[in-house]
This record gives sequence, C-alpha cells and structure tokens, in this order.
Amino acid sequence: MRPEITLKQFRVLVFDVYGTLADWETGIFQAIRPTLERASSPWTKEEALLAFTSVEKDLQVQHPEMPYNELLGMVYHAFSERLGVHTTPEEDRAFGSSIAQWPVFPDTVAALAILRKYYKIVVLSNVDNNSFDAFTRKALEPNADAPIFDLVITAQDIGSYKPDPANFKFALNAIKGKLDIDEEGVLFTAQSLFHDHKPVNALGLHSAWIAREGAIMGMDADATYDFKFDTLMDMAKARESQ
Repeated sequence: MRPEITLKQFRVLVFDVYGTLADWETGIFQAIRPTLERASSPWTKEEALLAFTSVEKDLQVQHPEMPYNELLGMVYHAFSERLGVHTTPEEDRAFGSSIAQWPVFPDTVAALAILRKYYKIVVLSNVDNNSFDAFTRKALEPNADAPIFDLVITAQDIGSYKPDPANFKFALNAIKGKLDIDEEGVLFTAQSLFHDHKPVNALGLHSAWIAREGAIMGMDADATYDFKFDTLMDMAKARESQ
C-alpha cells in the first residue's frame, strides 16, 4: 500500500506567483477595462479574461524568449485589435508595466511567513526579472531584513514559459544544484491547472492546488494534485497542525 503523503515530508515549496500569490485576474481586468469600454464590449469579466489568456497562451508559445512585460504589451495590443480598438506603442508599454499594480492576495504575506518556518521557498514564475524584483517581490517580502525566497526562477531566466516542461526541469536542477534537495522533497504549489499542475502531472511530480475562489484563468485543463486548499493560509495552518 502506498504510504500517505503529508505536507511535512517535503522540504521545498515551488510557488507560482501570479494567480497563486498575487491576484493577476483583478490586475489584468482593471487594466483592460478601458479597452472594453472603448469597444462598448458586452463581454463579462469571465469572457474578457478568457479571451485575454487565450491570446497570451498563443503568444507565449510564439515568443518564448520575450520578457514578460514586453509580451504583455503585445498581448494587450492583439486583444484590443480583436475588439476593434487600436492601441499605440505607448499604451502597449504602459499595459506591460501594469504588473506594478497587481495586488497580492490578502492572506499571502502572512501565510508565506508561516510556511517559511518549515520549507525552503522557491519562485517559478512566468514573469521577467525586472517586473518581479521591482514590484512584486517588494510586496511579497515587505521586510527586507527577513527574506522569504531562497531561489527565484523566471521565464526570462529559462527562455520559455510554463506549461513548457523545460521550466519545471530547470527548477528541479536549480534546486538540486543550489539547495541540494532532490525532486522527492519538492512540492509545486499553484492555482493554475493549465500552467502548473498539468505539466507537473506529466513529469510525475507532487503538487498542491491553491483553489482561489472565483479563479477563471488557467482552469481549462484536466489535472490531479496531492493536496487542495482554498487559500494559502489554509495550507499554512495545515502544515502547522502536523
């Protein structure tokens, strides 16, 4: 009989950021609302976000080495064109910089502080280095004297975007090389079934699904997971109780 899997058997948590730690759906929707209004679009929030992520997926495959802030501007331009709205290069660049306004979920910082007591914390994110370091990292690590992350790996570092299996293999190699921990001790922790859990399944790795309430993007995939929590704080409390 296969032994029960528990949170305490892992030594490293590999986090997706946007969708798991930060509320990218709110951030993106707020940034595309002006385009929806200019187009007098009847789309609901769900319809708009699904259309946006459809464009993003295609362009990430076509331009795997493009930094995310630049790709985000390209996605915005193509999304707007679908609605009959022409955007300027300045507007596209501004949208690419909107990551600075994407909020972290209310439970994220406190939950990370708890999980940090039990695990090495690694980021594996579809983002460029500058956007993460200049904006998101400051929100996730509010105390510069108490760093949270042991290792940060971005799509820009790898040259491809999740769900490419290369990203997960790169992360495992980096964890082994820099933290000396094998894949058996690694738990991938993410909201997106498409970007994270499905490729993790294919590689035979372990994962925890943070099933953020109302999440829309990244849900269009059949995937399994070892753990499911509604919030990151639920996961942190579960680990504390073991």
